[in-house]
Amino acid sequence: MLKIFLGFLIFAALAIFVIMKGGSSLDMGGEKHGDEAIHAPAEAASGPASAPAAEASAAK
Repeated sequence: MLKIFLGFLIFAALAIFVIMKGGSSLDMGGEKHGDEAIHAPAEAASGPASAPAAEASAAK
């Protein structure tokens, strides 16, 4: 029983330490859906990938 209690205290102390170090940038809201979700721009991801395909079709 003592080992379980000590393990819980260590885990709780570690969790509090991580939360305190995170500061205000820590988001504990879970998964985001809809307007509040942050996504990378689609143009930046598809731009370099389409360049080799354009070169290959121009070479034919």
